[in-house]
Amino acid sequence: MNAPMHVYEILIKASPEVVWKAMIDPEYTTKYFHGTRFDSTFERGATYRNVIVDGGRPAVDGVIEEFDPPRRLVLTWHVLYDVDMAQEPPSRVEWDLAPANADRSVTRLTLRHCDLGMSPLTWANVRLGWVGVLDGMKTLIETGEPLGDVTLTDESSSDVDGEWHRSLGVKANNSVWDLLGQDVRTATDDEDMLQGAYASRYHWARAARRGPANVARGAWMLSRVWAVLADGATALRYGDECLAVCNEHTLEDFDLAYAHEARARALACLGRFDEARPAIEAALAVEISDAEDRSIFNADLRAEPWFGFIHPTQI
Repeated sequence: MNAPMHVYEILIKASPEVVWKAMIDPEYTTKYFHGTRFDSTFERGATYRNVIVDGGRPAVDGVIEEFDPPRRLVLTWHVLYDVDMAQEPPSRVEWDLAPANADRSVTRLTLRHCDLGMSPLTWANVRLGWVGVLDGMKTLIETGEPLGDVTLTDESSSDVDGEWHRSLGVKANNSVWDLLGQDVRTATDDEDMLQGAYASRYHWARAARRGPANVARGAWMLSRVWAVLADGATALRYGDECLAVCNEHTLEDFDLAYAHEARARALACLGRFDEARPAIEAALAVEISDAEDRSIFNADLRAEPWFGFIHPTQI
């Protein structure tokens, strides 16, 4: 599972060489990058400081890890402009430039702010901060005029910890799905899959805008992973939990269908086919309103392992 990151992409009507200059030249940066300039020798392994010109105070410092003009700039990022964020470990910023057309008159800029897993305050602060910086750069390059003062607000980011946990929960969940989809997994893959399922459950329990459906889906994922790992007893425990959450909070549609499926698969893993049959029939009886969701659910029902148990969608 990758550490949480922000990814931004923007097209700028200028060559990569012009955009590269705008990234590091104070003639440009002081007009769009919060009045700052880079102080560095600009070579691999060199330190740098991002300094506020008015007053000379450093805003950010770090180390340049890659310097490949006009293609790629990678540097660590340690915030100095805020006391609390300054206590967080350094993160990592990657700038990638590539021509977007044949005559190199348009550049595709991709910026990734990575390794924010231990830095929730920085994660929240730079989330929209980079939007203003990149749009300011684009405006300055294309028009010759600064973007000017703008206000960027995001109500969803007011719960910093909750948004951070939500981001981690999504990434952990996606990592588990990726591993479940592999035709062949190693023992290490299985361990990563299990840890990812528990990590997803942990973070979703603390995520912003969480609800009962997130609890049910976390239990379902753990049930599926344990079934794939052939631990029927643990899979059944989480399948029972998933169904209990659905019943308690009146969750219907595919959440309820998957809860019954989880129990059926766990019971099949335990060799209790007589009990698995009514569970799978209950899953198939749930009305799933969206046709695509129904198709996905049916395909998932056909997916192994079923441990020798044959149900209607497999006939």
